[in-house]
This record gives sequence, structure tokens and C-alpha cells, in this order.
Amino acid sequence: MSTTSRITAAALAAAAGMTALAGCGSSGTGGSSADAKTVTLVSHDSFNASKSVLAAFEKESGYKVKVLRGGDAGKAVNQAILSKDNPQGDVFFGIDNTLLSRGLNAGIFTPYKAKGLDGVPADLQLDKGAHRVTPLDYGDICVNYDRAYFTQHKLAPPQTFDDLLKPQYKGLLVTENSATSSPGLAFQLGTIATHGEAGWPDYWKKLKANGVEVVDGWEQAYNERFSGSAAGKGKGDKPLVVSYASSPPAEVMGKNPAPKEAPTGVATGTCFRQIEFGGLLKGAKNEKGGKALLDFLLSKKFQEDMPLQMFVNPARTDAKEPELFTRYGAKIDKPAALAPETIAKNRDQWIKQWSSLVLK
Repeated sequence: MSTTSRITAAALAAAAGMTALAGCGSSGTGGSSADAKTVTLVSHDSFNASKSVLAAFEKESGYKVKVLRGGDAGKAVNQAILSKDNPQGDVFFGIDNTLLSRGLNAGIFTPYKAKGLDGVPADLQLDKGAHRVTPLDYGDICVNYDRAYFTQHKLAPPQTFDDLLKPQYKGLLVTENSATSSPGLAFQLGTIATHGEAGWPDYWKKLKANGVEVVDGWEQAYNERFSGSAAGKGKGDKPLVVSYASSPPAEVMGKNPAPKEAPTGVATGTCFRQIEFGGLLKGAKNEKGGKALLDFLLSKKFQEDMPLQMFVNPARTDAKEPELFTRYGAKIDKPAALAPETIAKNRDQWIKQWSSLVLK
């Protein structure tokens, strides 16, 4: 899913690129002695965790954690597939239900049933029988809007996919490329779930005619093009952006006094649910450390840290979400959805078709 604070700290994570956190040593299962004391997590740019939480894992496990960030989730998954014969690390975090079959079919994961999986709802366990991946969080991809823009222009914000086709919203929306960005792909899948396999191409023709802008990834869309992004300091000129139902809390975090509502809102009729997974990479140099890290990612300590670090919902039902996250985030009761097997069967062709319709 995309956000180091999916809004504010994501740029810092991207700039850091590679983060190594010091910890005590312990024996692993292969590689040099240095490798045996380090467990490497490969992820998208938006992975983040509190230093104290990671430090607790390092102290308890004896491993130091090294984080390798590889761009948007789509790019990170593609790189993991390309490097599967010589994996960059031990654990991959950030493959979601829109891309899951791509990673599974490429055989990049080693099966492992993480501790705590019994506390995860069955509808999030899309690989339940094989345990090649572990569900770690979920969120809803939705159009976000800049409240100030719509107030100033005395215009009601859109709420549904069909609203985005109306002339009053012409040229206001920026979305991510379906071929390179998981939020972009999720948004496309939302339109397919809503308009059907026969109707979605015509929808996108109309959306293109209504001036939708497409950029490579979430960072560019939200922090550079969206007018409501605090990180972008209002320099963007698009008051509509494809982001997350949990993005508004990130715009409020740190503000004192806390506002009555977030400066950004969510078009609740434009949402598609994204489930994010982690997995032990096949050929991992430190398989033992990787298993320990996966257990930790599903632990209550890490799960309760996630909402205000990556602005996602924890997979564990017993993980408590902070008040800021629940107060300002939009709760989506009925997001658009497609069966995993439907996505797996059609995804690549849908992306090609979308690219020919929208990018040319």
C-alpha cells in the first residue's frame, strides 16, 4: 500500500532509500556471519515503523533489521520477481491482492504459517491453505478531495465513480498509472467492479475525455499534484486524487488544536479494498530471521503501530486502532471488490487495455 506516513513521512523514507537499524547479533541460517545477524525486509517506499517498536524486536530476537525500499508497490513487486534467483532480502512486505497472483505464480515465496494468524479474519487470508503469504493490513483505495477547493468554488465534491464523469469535475482528478502503481491498479479494478468487464473501457474513455491526469505513482499524485497535500504545501492544482480512505488522518496528525474535521475528505462511493501481505522470500539468506520477522509483523505490538505509521488498518482483529485514525478516517462498509481469481485471470490484459485507452 503506499505511505511512510502515507502523507508526511513518505518522502523522507524515499529519500532514505535504505535504512539499517542497529541491533544485537544472533545466528541465522546461511550467508556470512554478518548476514546471519541481519534480517532484511524488502518493501515499497511507504513502509515505516516506530523506532522503539523495531528496537524491541531487535532486542528480543537478536537480529538487526535492514529495510530496502524499492519505489511504489508495483515496482517493488516487479523487482522482487526479477531478482527471485538472487533475492534482495529475506522478507517481502507490500504485495497486495491486486498483484498477489503475479508474485505467487512467479514462485518468489517460501510457505510459512506466521504466529498470530488465527487472529486474522478469514476474508483477508487469500492464500490460507498454502501460507505462502501472510495478510498484514488492509485499506480502501478511494478518491480524496480537497475540502477548501470545493468550499471556495461552492461545488459539492464527487461521491461516486459516475460523479467523476460530470462536467463540473473536468480536469480536477489525478490518478496513478495502473501499470506501475498499486493504488492506480486498485482504482481501475474499482471501476471494473462497478461497471463490469464489458462497461469499464467506455467509462475510462469518458473519464479521459473529462480530463483525468495520470502519473506514475502515489507519491507524485498525492504529494506533487494534489492541492490538499500538506507535504506538497498546496502547490498542486488537482483537488481530486486517488489515495486512501485513511489519508485524511495523516493530514491532521500533529495539529494542535485538532480540527473538527480533516482538510481532506473521501468520496466513499469510489473505493476498492486493498489487502497487503508479507512473505518469506524463497532463497532467503536468513530464513530463520525472516520467519522471526514475519511473526513480529503480525504481532499485536507491530499491528497497533501500523495505523499512524503507514495509515492502514491492522489485519489482527484484536489490534486497537488509535483515536485519531478512527475519528478522521472514513469507514467504508461496502467497498467495490473482485474475486482474487478474477483479478489473477484478467489483470495483465486489463492493464494492457487500460494503457492503450488512457495513455495513448
